[in-house]
Amino acid sequence: MAEYIIAHDVGTSRSKAVLVDTAGRIHGTCSESFQVSHPQPDRAEQDPADWWSAVTRSTRRLLEETGISPGNVLCLTYSTQMLGIVPMDPATGPLRPAIIWLDNRACRQADRVMRRFINGRVFALIAGSPLCGKDGIPKLLWLKQEEPDVYRRMQYFLDVNGYLLYRSTGNAVMELTGASVFGLDLKKKTWLKGVFRYVGLDPAKLPPLVRSIDEVGKLTQEAAGECGLLEGTPVIAGAGDAAAAAVGSGAVGEGEGHVYLGTSGWVGVVTRRTPRGTCGVATIQSADPSKTFVYGESETAGACLEWMAKHLYRSAETGSMAETLALMDDTVDRIPPGAGHVIFTPWMFGERAPIADCNVRSSFLNLSAEHTREHMLRAVYEGVAYNVRWIVETFEQRFGFSLPRLRVIGGGAKSAPWMQMLADVTHRAVETVRYPQEGGAVGVALIAAVGLGIYPDFEALKQVVGVERVFEPQERNRRIYDFLYGAYRDAYGSLRGFYRRLNQRRQDPALSCEEVST
Repeated sequence: MAEYIIAHDVGTSRSKAVLVDTAGRIHGTCSESFQVSHPQPDRAEQDPADWWSAVTRSTRRLLEETGISPGNVLCLTYSTQMLGIVPMDPATGPLRPAIIWLDNRACRQADRVMRRFINGRVFALIAGSPLCGKDGIPKLLWLKQEEPDVYRRMQYFLDVNGYLLYRSTGNAVMELTGASVFGLDLKKKTWLKGVFRYVGLDPAKLPPLVRSIDEVGKLTQEAAGECGLLEGTPVIAGAGDAAAAAVGSGAVGEGEGHVYLGTSGWVGVVTRRTPRGTCGVATIQSADPSKTFVYGESETAGACLEWMAKHLYRSAETGSMAETLALMDDTVDRIPPGAGHVIFTPWMFGERAPIADCNVRSSFLNLSAEHTREHMLRAVYEGVAYNVRWIVETFEQRFGFSLPRLRVIGGGAKSAPWMQMLADVTHRAVETVRYPQEGGAVGVALIAAVGLGIYPDFEALKQVVGVERVFEPQERNRRIYDFLYGAYRDAYGSLRGFYRRLNQRRQDPALSCEEVST
């Protein structure tokens, strides 16, 4: 009898239920969308109930469309967006809408925390990167200072994964990969309670911790009824999206890396080392309890192409977003490499890596009357590739990781023109896998399979995820891309003061978001 894992990939705009067998093969997917609210500039919130509603609806649809019996479901598990904050009262549930990762409201609090360490530069030397308004501790401080009644009533806070585990089992916990972006001792696997206490946060409001492979509990009668599953179905903790995607890429061995290109993007490497971060690159817990995950996140990767699709390709010639993106893929190769020397900086919502700066924004540089919409389009594809190369070089030069090949997952990996540009810009072979857009779901399903004892360890998963296609760099494009990559890096140094002056006071005249040089 076939046995399956239902893996939920809960992102910023939708939740996808994926039916995965124990060999990592996908047998069905269903998605449900939800909204992001922007009540003020630089703020981003969601209703946690919307996440759960999307999970239950997509689970029921998945069972109906695949015809799978609930009795054949081994477990339920989650890969989720990280850095969400859901203040919880056990008696009533969430006390306010969730503050999600995209939210940048806490710049003032980030600045104040760093000033407790003299200034942002000193803090970055100690912690590896500066704090910004999107980070967890500053947002918790914002909650304490701006909504003191909510903070007082909050018995504990959960992230997105923790909230869904709570709705599934009734148990309030936080998984280690999610906890590590707030403040975790990576060697002891415990909260950094001294740090929370030092900055003025109550450590008693921190939830208990579990590993990605742990069974958090059983599906409750109420949750099972909503999902159409059997009461008592095991619920495995799962992991944050970045850590789950690392497993889904198959790059799980010591020092192996991957690139993710979705709405956001990142370069990540799993390792037994615990290197201190720099240049916006952070070290967090890996899904593998014995390893850490070193990753440099780019806030907007595929989001830049989606912006192009919505605002510059919205016409009678296009239909759905998928059709528009396919048209853009078909169009982009009409323009030669280099996009007529137009450079796009893909920092649409600030940036974390390779430069940590919440004030920086996107720009088209060197645009002239001779250029067309298609030049701008190619510049966007190439701009994201330049950013990936910068992060990859940071990994090699600052951390000593060798990344001769890039395993790419995420929706962006489905674009053959983009993968070829990435190979040409980085001078590295680019590999894609069978299910690039479902890397997080396949990854968290395989995490659950380790937790269930189906695989002995994470190293065994290397044989499960195979390479589907390889893009080799084309030597003829090296010269133009090396030149423009150098210009791209120069652009930040030339414009960072401009971005700071323009955006620092956009929301609040008292706003101060300290920039740290790299």
